Amino acid sequence: MFSKACEYAIKATIYIAQQSLQQRRVNVKDVAASVAAPIAFTAKILQQLCREDILESNRGKQGGFIFDPEKQKQIKIYDLVRIFDGEGLFTDCGLGLHKCSELNPCPVHDDFKKVRENLIFMTQKYSFYDLAQKTESGLAWLK
Repeated sequence: MFSKACEYAIKATIYIAQQSLQQRRVNVKDVAASVAAPIAFTAKILQQLCREDILESNRGKQGGFIFDPEKQKQIKIYDLVRIFDGEGLFTDCGLGLHKCSELNPCPVHDDFKKVRENLIFMTQKYSFYDLAQKTESGLAWLK
C-alpha cells in the first residue's frame, strides 16, 4: 500500500526512535541494515526526514541520527506517509478515477471509503514513541 520509500522511512524512523530512547545515535549503515534497505536509498530518506525537522543529524565521531523522545510523541505514521506518498492515499479513488465522488461514485467507492477512513485512523493513532516502545518491549519487530 505504501511506496518502498515510505515503508523504509517508517521502519527507519522506528529504529532510530528505539535507539534514541537508549541515548544512542546511529549511522546510516546501521539504519539500513536494521531495515534491510540499500544504504544510498536510506541516506536519501534520512536526509529528507532531517529536512522535515523530524530527525536530527550530527557529523563526526560522536555523530549520527537521533529522534528526540518528545518529538517522537508528536510525530505519527500519518506524517511520514504525507511526506513520502502524499495525501492521495487518504483522498483518492481506489480505482484511480479522477471524477469519483460521493455524487459520482466508482463501483468500489463505498467500500474503499471505509478502507481510507481506517487507514487514516490507524496512521494517526500511533506515535513513533508508541512504536519504539512496542519494538523495544518485544511486542513488535521491524524485520
